[in-house]
Amino acid sequence: MNVMDRPELVGLSASRLARIETFFQRNYIDTGKLAGVVSLVARRGEVAHLSALGRRDIATGAPMTAGTIFRIYSMTKPIVSVALLSLYEEGLFQLDDPVSRFIPSWAGLKVFFDGTPDSYSVSFPEREMQIRDLLTHTSGLTYGFMNRHPLDALYRRRGVEREGSATLQEMIDKLADLPLRFSPGTQWSYSVATDVCGYLCEVISGRPLDEFLAERIFRPLGMVDTGFWVPPEKADRLAANYAYSAKEPLVLFDAPASSTYLTPPTFLSGGGGLVSTAHDYLCFAQMLANRGELGGHRVLGRRTVQYLSSNHLPGNADLAAMGQRVFSEVSYEGIGFGLGVSVTLDPAKAGVVGSPGDHGWGGAASTAFWVDRSEELVVILLAQLMPSSTYPIRREMRALTYQALID
Repeated sequence: MNVMDRPELVGLSASRLARIETFFQRNYIDTGKLAGVVSLVARRGEVAHLSALGRRDIATGAPMTAGTIFRIYSMTKPIVSVALLSLYEEGLFQLDDPVSRFIPSWAGLKVFFDGTPDSYSVSFPEREMQIRDLLTHTSGLTYGFMNRHPLDALYRRRGVEREGSATLQEMIDKLADLPLRFSPGTQWSYSVATDVCGYLCEVISGRPLDEFLAERIFRPLGMVDTGFWVPPEKADRLAANYAYSAKEPLVLFDAPASSTYLTPPTFLSGGGGLVSTAHDYLCFAQMLANRGELGGHRVLGRRTVQYLSSNHLPGNADLAAMGQRVFSEVSYEGIGFGLGVSVTLDPAKAGVVGSPGDHGWGGAASTAFWVDRSEELVVILLAQLMPSSTYPIRREMRALTYQALID
């Protein structure tokens, strides 16, 4: 990955970009808050800033490098959403098709009305779940880790998510026996919906999700280090993953030498199963910035990319107006949601520097990216600390990026 000698050629100040490395070194690496971090800023298709600080593994002392492999968790979601939309472009489904067209066992899903995990009543939804509801997280599905609703407890009890389901098919079968949290299309709530999108990719394409993603996205874009597991020849590049606690800021959560990511999984999680690198995710994000194309390979049509990065919430609402403040990788005020990505509607209301229409997402281990087509920017930030809300590094990265613009 080549980095420009003169960022000024793409309208970025070299001295101001240098503030990014100084800030993260002083405030996060030297203080022991993060083991390591990789930051990248590209403009007009050129990498203007790339920094790898700290260590990818504290125990071994291995340094963080630009080629370090990260668990990107929910940054898997935009990739799988794009893959599903590539099938939409072939006319194989419509966004308002009922999900039950491809998952017949879901035709009679009801909505949780009242009660406890042990005894509850249900009601009929206002309408059936549609494929677009999965892409926008308005499906009525949830996550067991939310711990905010009796249905979340039912997810944990039934082992719905990948820790409890051996395969995607097993997850789908378990969800067929559970109610929805709300009527599809009426609220926004982060959920296993993108895992279901991955399942739809398999059903509609007739291919396992890993093979389908490799065919549609990874190989065309040159994403050579992205996948659902880390093969032996690349294992020495996998970063350690840490968790924050009040007593010890960096508690080892997943050691590289014994990580489950070193073996192929049976559950291919479209919601959070991929590992990747700064280079690889830049290829994906730059494709979005280029309106669907990179290096002569077109993944999506220009208008489809424009469509996916538009706000799809009813009435052009932001997340704050959609009623489910349980968990998000972004703030709620001033932020909408497209087809697999968050969309900035009002930077002032969101309380962050940015542009209306910039879009992206983050992952549970403090990873994030966004694309700002109006400024021709792609920004990637990669660390390995859970939860992602521990420190405001994403908001800080926004300030540090936009202050470097000089034209």
